[in-house]
Amino acid sequence: MSDQMRNNDEKAEMASSSQQPGSGNSSVSLKHDDPPPTFQPGRRFYLAFLALAVLTLMVALDGTSLSVALPVVAQALRGSALEAFWSGTSFLLASTVFQPSFAQLSHVFGRVQMVMVAIALFFAGVMMAAVAKNFTLLLAGRTVQGIGGGGIIALTEIMVTDLVPLRYRGQWAGIIGGCWAIGSVSGPVIGGAFAEVSWRWIFWLNLPFIGVSCVMVPLFIRLKLAPDSLIRKLKRVDWIGSVIFVGSACSFLIPVTWGGVMYDWSSWRTLVPLIVGAVGMLAFAAYERFVPAEPLLMSSLFANRTINLGWVFATLHGVILWMLLYYQPLYFEAVRGYKPIIAGVALFPATFTVAPLSIITGLIITKTGRYRWSIWSGWAVATLGLGLLVIWDINSSIPEWLFTELVSGIGLGVLFPSLLYQIQAAAKQKDVSFAAALFSFFRAFGQAIGVAIGGAIFQNEMQKNLLKTPRFADQAAALAKDAAALVQIIHNASADDQVVLKTAYTDSLRTIYIVLCALSGVCLIASLFIQKYDINIGLETEQGLMAEKRNERVENETKIAV
Repeated sequence: MSDQMRNNDEKAEMASSSQQPGSGNSSVSLKHDDPPPTFQPGRRFYLAFLALAVLTLMVALDGTSLSVALPVVAQALRGSALEAFWSGTSFLLASTVFQPSFAQLSHVFGRVQMVMVAIALFFAGVMMAAVAKNFTLLLAGRTVQGIGGGGIIALTEIMVTDLVPLRYRGQWAGIIGGCWAIGSVSGPVIGGAFAEVSWRWIFWLNLPFIGVSCVMVPLFIRLKLAPDSLIRKLKRVDWIGSVIFVGSACSFLIPVTWGGVMYDWSSWRTLVPLIVGAVGMLAFAAYERFVPAEPLLMSSLFANRTINLGWVFATLHGVILWMLLYYQPLYFEAVRGYKPIIAGVALFPATFTVAPLSIITGLIITKTGRYRWSIWSGWAVATLGLGLLVIWDINSSIPEWLFTELVSGIGLGVLFPSLLYQIQAAAKQKDVSFAAALFSFFRAFGQAIGVAIGGAIFQNEMQKNLLKTPRFADQAAALAKDAAALVQIIHNASADDQVVLKTAYTDSLRTIYIVLCALSGVCLIASLFIQKYDINIGLETEQGLMAEKRNERVENETKIAV
């Protein structure tokens, strides 16, 4: 089906309705010439949305706060470098692969019910990690945390589609994206601060967020759900598809995360699970296409060019953002000599522009009813900003890296709500909640592979640069293996050796920036081919926000009077 036919079909399917989305009704449809749907959120909406923002901030903080404290944790628990590596990786891996499963379960059992399950898993993981006296329990806790965190991320994206009509969705999704960005960049700073006192406080910090969420979510997020028997609900779930998907995704992502770090990319330990995972995903796609009545991933989510480009953009947006979050602090630590906390602060020009730009972009889209301009401008500014990072060297001044960071942060911030519009406007209205969860999955998938891609580039370039220097030629392969471990080696080297290593380090990072700039440029060109869709669409969901009791009482009194 072409994009134009798809757009016309969506308009033809709309039926008139007088219900107001702001009051919690499940469906509003508009004729093509109707004005944009009205949206008047009430007190319960604001409190419900605050609960979602708190959840997002909590998961984002936890996803990045442990990374800078891993050396301290490894020393305290007498763990190996391998165990430290997995304590950071297990969270991201688990949070990625379970997101589609949470989406389908929420469609069957209810959003709020599954959010509470996700919070319970997250809490269990926090407690396991906080009291861990060995890495076995810590790794188990981080994995359980990741499963719960992935569910929270996916369900938050979905519930925004349940609460807000598409025209107004950008500004609210921008707030959620802003909370995620703030949590992600604040995590290393907070984690570094707690690591100097007690690393266990990195996990105890989650308890107030969990406590607030456990009260606010069931109290204020009350969504409608059609009644059904437990047996029928269990039969509706695509259990086999979920198992195939999770297993295949894990088999693919695990070697991607350890390739070049634990094992060489050419090692059978990397290639075999990678190939098995890829074949498993193909088998999953075939199974979903022909077998289940309610598949985990519907084929309609890949029905046209615009939405398929959206999945590519979401993945590459995650790749770019996560590679910057990982490698730019390493520049400040290795080349500038900053401590991890200061390195995190130095990243603020690029990261703390994401939140306000996300919200501003959403507001402009809501005001104008147009969204493609933001996708084009977002990729254009991001491409420019990533290109400017190429000028960094070991002598770059503070104003130089400060202002060049700002540009990439602005572009990536604009893209947060923009890509959401591209995907949700192109999807059929009955599929929007699943599209929101899949968008979250692809962005997380990009984050998972982003550091691996950067690691492969860095290793090759660093080894090539060191081979040019006779002093380090024999050690080139070993030194280039881990960009993070190399930071301490640079600090302990002599003054002359530091200059050589810092120059090679900066040149290697420059190649990463060139690749990111190229990826962003490809997205800019591809974005010229996305189709325009009407976003003046009323709220259509099976699990809309229930009306407040005051409104229900007024409606009942009116019915009695009549």
